[in-house]
Amino acid sequence: MQSVTILGAGLMGHALAAVHAIGGMSVQLFDNDPEQLKKSEILLFKIFNSLKEGGVLTDQDRDQAQKRIAFAVDLPSALESADLILEVVPEKPDIKRQVYEEIDRFARLDAVIASNTSYLNIFPFVAPRRQKTCLIAHWYTPPYIIDLVDIVPGPETDSKIIHAMASLYKKMGKQPIIFSKFIPGYIANRLQSALNLEAFHLLEEGFSPEDIDSSIQHGLALRLCLLGQLKKADFTGLEMVRNGLASRAYSPPEATGKSIILDKLIEQGRKGIFSGKGFYDYNNTPVETLLEERDAELIALKLALFKIKKWDNK
Repeated sequence: MQSVTILGAGLMGHALAAVHAIGGMSVQLFDNDPEQLKKSEILLFKIFNSLKEGGVLTDQDRDQAQKRIAFAVDLPSALESADLILEVVPEKPDIKRQVYEEIDRFARLDAVIASNTSYLNIFPFVAPRRQKTCLIAHWYTPPYIIDLVDIVPGPETDSKIIHAMASLYKKMGKQPIIFSKFIPGYIANRLQSALNLEAFHLLEEGFSPEDIDSSIQHGLALRLCLLGQLKKADFTGLEMVRNGLASRAYSPPEATGKSIILDKLIEQGRKGIFSGKGFYDYNNTPVETLLEERDAELIALKLALFKIKKWDNK
């Protein structure tokens, strides 16, 4: 697979364009909103500069990656020329269904089709003749720094396609996990959902966002970063872990499908960094600046972990 067309230039779409361009692929980034494409071009420039300043890319690496990205305005030609098609459109069934109809209409029959869906089972939207070459390749933001990618087959996906995708991303220095079947949320998002459920419960009990985040940053995150959850349990001692379970001191909050506090924030227009406020007030700091600061910190942390863990930093 030498060329990729990415459908959707939003938060994940433009970031995945960077990933594949850095990985050496020819990239066409498509969006039906010309303004979104213009915005993505600016954000891509900042991504490449952040990676260069962080010591991940050389000047030459950055320049070559930028040259590999084209901004597509004609969907049929973008689909017709692609070895790999990445669907990164909003998580709405009607939109997904329409996109897969367009893919079936214009893409080559041998093209590999991958969805970045976080929780939707997209395989019912895929034409029967495309089922063998369709899969899920689910990434975590920002994917040009976070290496995990979930590789998930559909009921009829050719196993050779699954292993080819895993091999492609391993060569890019990523960490693919191959699933045997689709499960909503995969592993990381399911764990994150459990953490969200408890965090929102604690907010409703009167604890502050600062207290909750500090407890994670200064109590959990460092050990989890180095050990993961189950190796951390080994270091704690499994008998102690079992005793903790037996005490039944913890009862998970009921999963009601909503959060009162989250609903209130959204109603107030506090939707996260893109609206300037969420759980925190970002004091009118430009989104681009917030993203650049986050990326710089993540890059520094990742490089430190590579050194500590002696991971293969490609």
